[in-house]
Amino acid sequence: MKLAVIGGGWAGLAAAVQAISDGHQVSLFEMAAQLGGRARSVDCKGAEAQDLTLDNGQHILIGAYRQSLALMRQVGTEPEDLLLRLPLRLRYPDLEGLSLPSGHPVPAFARAVVAYAQWTWPERLSLLKHCAVWALKGFRCDPRVSVAQLCATLPRPVREQLIDPLCVAALNTPAAQASAAVFLRVLKDALFSGSGSSDLLLPRRPLSDLLAGPAANWLRTQGARLHLGQRVSSLVSEGARWLVDGERFDAVVLACTASEAARLVEPIAADWAQMARGLHYEPIVTVYLQSPGSRLPGPMMALHEGPQAPAQFVFDLGQIHQSDDAAGRFALVISGARAWLDQGLDATVEASLQQAQRALSTHWATPPRLLRALTEKRATFACTPGLRRPPARIASGLLAAGDYVQGPYPATLEGAVMSGNAAARDLARERSG
Repeated sequence: MKLAVIGGGWAGLAAAVQAISDGHQVSLFEMAAQLGGRARSVDCKGAEAQDLTLDNGQHILIGAYRQSLALMRQVGTEPEDLLLRLPLRLRYPDLEGLSLPSGHPVPAFARAVVAYAQWTWPERLSLLKHCAVWALKGFRCDPRVSVAQLCATLPRPVREQLIDPLCVAALNTPAAQASAAVFLRVLKDALFSGSGSSDLLLPRRPLSDLLAGPAANWLRTQGARLHLGQRVSSLVSEGARWLVDGERFDAVVLACTASEAARLVEPIAADWAQMARGLHYEPIVTVYLQSPGSRLPGPMMALHEGPQAPAQFVFDLGQIHQSDDAAGRFALVISGARAWLDQGLDATVEASLQQAQRALSTHWATPPRLLRALTEKRATFACTPGLRRPPARIASGLLAAGDYVQGPYPATLEGAVMSGNAAARDLARERSG
């Protein structure tokens, strides 16, 4: 099969690697000058014109991302070397937070909740009871229910210290607007699917080193054609095959953004294009700070979000990267940032800087200063109850891949990789059958 992959994010890279591994010819088209999609590194200027390589957002993988980790290994990287593995721990500046010990996830979670003295016994027992009920129901619920509705009967400290930060971290959507059905699926896979599944995996190297760079090298050595900085202008059906900018292919994987895919397929599948265009998006803002000599108690800390406090997490990049170059550098992450950006980026950055100064005052050796603020306005689709996501299949020989297509996960790297793998395999079966 001669396959065109349009889009070089993690979904497109997964599709291309899968197809090459199955013995097919692959041409990959990426409109940007580099691969990786939103999960990429950015060369930029920091304060005082300092040259910096920063990530386009602080991404987190978890131990349950098995297809992503397998893809990294397939293209020649070692996740164990590139990712810092930590047990799930929601430590706050003013309290230790829930921490999961090692071992089988179900008893480990129960032990963590029972041992967490910050909650009263009724609060701890309420969480365990809710989890037991969710498990008995197969971690399924009415698709019309929000996370806030699902957890309305949980005690307030449990919601604020556990449910809300997990929800915004996983779905990039506030609990009041987030899909409970998707949230439960993430909980099931992260907390209850196997030893180490809930572990946090934090990139120790620039994001482009995790997959984009190694995958590009691997694909080239395997004979794939990579067309960077080339936006596909036309996609035309020609009988059982497809013309991509006039070049004939047996099949096509559309692994570009939903809006770009909708533009290409509008003449072919108007209903699919309309559904793709109907998705709403949530932005993420990452504020990079520098404070020489400063160090947090751990590589990652949760923060209390509030009317004057936009960030939900802070990362100590010096500890994560374990390098002198990153020492004293920190990343504040503002997920679901639409309401804040409506007030303006400058106001958002200033509020997050003030929040960091207040919440982490005892940890600053020198006053933190702004290095750079990076905004991804369409970081993820809003994962709301009852959301209709576009199906992967568009037409014969034409499939979409991306974290936004129908699937079990919200907009995550694992969801993108899963869809890319599935698209390449399904097209191969379709053509061989």
